[in-house]
Amino acid sequence: MIELLVNGSRRRFDGAPDTPLLWVLRDDLGLTGTRFGCGAGLCGCCTVLVGRDAVRSCVTPMAGLVGASVTTIEGLGSAERLHPLQSAWIAHAVPQCGYCQSGQIMQAAALLTQNPAPTEPQIDAAMAGNLCRCGTYPRIRIAIREAAKVMAPAATQR
Repeated sequence: MIELLVNGSRRRFDGAPDTPLLWVLRDDLGLTGTRFGCGAGLCGCCTVLVGRDAVRSCVTPMAGLVGASVTTIEGLGSAERLHPLQSAWIAHAVPQCGYCQSGQIMQAAALLTQNPAPTEPQIDAAMAGNLCRCGTYPRIRIAIREAAKVMAPAATQR
């Protein structure tokens, strides 16, 4: 049995240890905000946070997650209190089709957790592995910069 925290709730998994985290999130826990894209960890649609790190859940086996803390898009903010990235995504109308956006937001959340004031090249480097077929990259950059400004006071108080 594998125990871990998912969005702050203790969860248990009794299946095959090589089962990818993505399928546990979607099929077992009903957290369908994390999307299946390529299945090879190349597109970023399935990005979630494990601790403070962005990981591709489609290639992350459950065996490596014993005791881990996993955050999905559903756990980043709430309808009552959106995360600054979610607010910025809405304010700048980032999504077109929206399919990749939960992975984009989770990758951006990891970036801002590790680097609260990223430069434009740092944003581009961090986001390079997340593909958007609609090409909303300029709006993604703007939203990340805006969220960084909102989050900056909280980061300096730590």
